[in-house]
Amino acid sequence: MGNHLKVAGSERSRQEARGRIARRVALELKDGDVVNLGIGIPTLVAEYVNQDITVYFESENGIVGIGSAPPPGKEDPDLVNASGQPITILEGGACFDSATSFGLIRGGHLDVVVLGGLQVDEEGNLANWIIPGKLVPGMGGAMDLAVGAKRVIIAMEHVGPDGRPKIVKRCDLPLTAARVVNLIVTDLAVIEVTVQGLELRELWEGTSVEEVVAKTGADLRIPERIERFQ
Repeated sequence: MGNHLKVAGSERSRQEARGRIARRVALELKDGDVVNLGIGIPTLVAEYVNQDITVYFESENGIVGIGSAPPPGKEDPDLVNASGQPITILEGGACFDSATSFGLIRGGHLDVVVLGGLQVDEEGNLANWIIPGKLVPGMGGAMDLAVGAKRVIIAMEHVGPDGRPKIVKRCDLPLTAARVVNLIVTDLAVIEVTVQGLELRELWEGTSVEEVVAKTGADLRIPERIERFQ
């Protein structure tokens, strides 16, 4: 019983951290933005968007104007996002073919893309599609999204399940795209990718600079003033 409660508590804590990451990412979105959300933590971002602004969510299978998930029992099998999850479409939304969708993506018409990450390095290189030797579904549209978007935000946990840093000096996993990441939001901090390297912008309440530095595998620039986020 004790171990069961410990596992349940750990999972609850992890889910809360994922929600905090998504909530912080949502603050980066602006009125009128066209946004694509990757799988995992990024999909949670839509739940936290400020109701005073309009954000147009796009999916690479050919939809723009995605609404909230339908209630149980009201799913339409013909309305799914690129991950196969049931969706709704807002009034004024549109469906189109893959050629049009990837023309939009590759043409630089997405304002923001939010993706998960396996590794991000100090040059903004992103690895998020494969760990050699493990079975994966494939690249999907991540490469096109990362290269085509005006701004790329990575939403991920700061360290992996093995405790190793996911923010590293140089990615050693196969890259999704080179020098594309603008901002990293983790369960510990918000880090900006600049021409001078990685800069610590914000800390979660209760997190110290020392903890973030210890769990980051790359050099961090530490400004005199660091914001706190709850």
